[in-house]
Amino acid sequence: MDAFTLLKNDHKKVAALFAEIEPTTERAVKTREEAFGKLKEELDVHTHIEEKILYPALKKEAETRDITFEGVEEHHVIKVLLAELAEMPVDSEEWTAKAKVLQENVEHHVEEEETKMFKLGREVLTHEQIEDLGTRLEAEKSNASAAAAKA
Repeated sequence: MDAFTLLKNDHKKVAALFAEIEPTTERAVKTREEAFGKLKEELDVHTHIEEKILYPALKKEAETRDITFEGVEEHHVIKVLLAELAEMPVDSEEWTAKAKVLQENVEHHVEEEETKMFKLGREVLTHEQIEDLGTRLEAEKSNASAAAAKA
């Protein structure tokens, strides 16, 4: 499995979950709780596998080092927002505003990854390295998803 294709597929899942949440109002408690639960799990697993497997490989290359450090910092902001949202009532105006800020941060991060980081990654890594990273990302994703399901 191509590492960048796997991650782009994750990005599409996350975008679909945001599309589910975005039109809701404060009255849509059940819809918000379910969609946010899925979104949080997807983002938790996705950031974990990138930080554990992809980012260390890209940090080794001069061409991708800076953008990778930026990605780590963007993940940090996303994790803080997710944690704060998880502690707030979904029927509040504050939750609505914070969810929008999360969406904007994630969309910015995805755009940078897909237009810059992944493009540079394809230039500095061999096809074999990209396939190996994909296999490792897939395995770690399965493990992390299983662990999240047990929690």
